[in-house]
Amino acid sequence: MFKNAIVYRIDQWEQPAMAELEARLDAARFVECGAAQQESSGWVEPRGEKHGPLVENVAGQWILKLCTETKAVPGGAVKTQLEARLDKIEQETGRRPKGKHAKELKEEIVHELLPRAFPKRGTTPVWIDLEAKLVMIGAGSAKKADKIVTLLTELLSGGIRLDLVQTQMSAAAAMAEWLSAKEAPAGFTIDRECELKQPDSEKSLVRYARHTLDIDEVGEHIRQGKLPTQLALTWDSRVSFVLTENFAIKKIKLLDVVLEGKEASGKGDNGFDADVAITTGELGKLIPDLVEALGGPLKLGEAGTSTTDKVIAALTGQTAAMGTTASPYAPANTEDASAPF
Repeated sequence: MFKNAIVYRIDQWEQPAMAELEARLDAARFVECGAAQQESSGWVEPRGEKHGPLVENVAGQWILKLCTETKAVPGGAVKTQLEARLDKIEQETGRRPKGKHAKELKEEIVHELLPRAFPKRGTTPVWIDLEAKLVMIGAGSAKKADKIVTLLTELLSGGIRLDLVQTQMSAAAAMAEWLSAKEAPAGFTIDRECELKQPDSEKSLVRYARHTLDIDEVGEHIRQGKLPTQLALTWDSRVSFVLTENFAIKKIKLLDVVLEGKEASGKGDNGFDADVAITTGELGKLIPDLVEALGGPLKLGEAGTSTTDKVIAALTGQTAAMGTTASPYAPANTEDASAPF
């Protein structure tokens, strides 16, 4: 169900009734792109059944699904036609259009070719955990997740405010500490995938794939100033994933020990309820443990910059500039941390 997850906490919200939420979703139901439309987004049935509900409640967990369709005109085709039109105008007038005029011609060509472009469609799951006051968006990038947050804020109303989960220590600093010590936090194990990047203008990059990370070479890269941007981990021998420096959780995979009873419990509903129950059950335990592994949640008025800078300075041998420029990997400050995370 979730291959990736970016986690937000519900800062405040007057929760609507299910019937009211269903009506709002229906008003924003997915409609495919029009002939000259480049993108269209809307809500579809999470269970995949036509004319079914647009929000599913499985054991108190709300599941939604956003469908997005895009149409893109091949850049080569646009360039070819644009050059032909520019050449023709130059021959007729003696001047070759540039700047704003050339840009307008390009937009005109894209608009003309869009009706013939093939649409590409994808869906993104959204999980609302009312008890934990968390929203998980199954997006692989912050940019995509931010767009969905904007849609959710408009949809759910009730004064809802969604903020990214923030921790005392940045994920980059914590991952650097684990790799340097060759020891994962309690409940986790380090797997065989990692990416290290120099946080400067050169952006030097080292990537390990299907390679043991319990080696001095990794620690030496960190001492030279490279910091982890991705690290593969396994939680409790049940869920494997890749943690990024921005606390995004990618490549989520439920392991065999979790899936053993899924077939038996999923009969009769195409496995949807069982899938939701298992996925939310596992991730609902993993996320709090991961937050604690990063020093716990930020509290009201706190910022994790100092902790992050100290850790990075100790690992790299650099002097931390406390109270001046924050580390590029420090978690952002938050004005209100009244929620669990």
